[in-house]
Amino acid sequence: MRQSSTVRLAGLLGMGIALAAAAAFYGAATVAGYAPVARYGGALWVGLLAWIITMPVLAPLLRRRA
Repeated sequence: MRQSSTVRLAGLLGMGIALAAAAAFYGAATVAGYAPVARYGGALWVGLLAWIITMPVLAPLLRRRA
């Protein structure tokens, strides 16, 4: 597998994980009754951080599997 396609796949997988984490945060904040700005801002923050953290972790794992 070429390196650029591995990085692209890691970015897409990381984005999927980040979207799932943001949705989970939004659901938990909604159930807990937080204000809308806290739910949206928190979900955006959790999604961004999850994407930043997962992408460099996933790229070497996918490169080793190829």
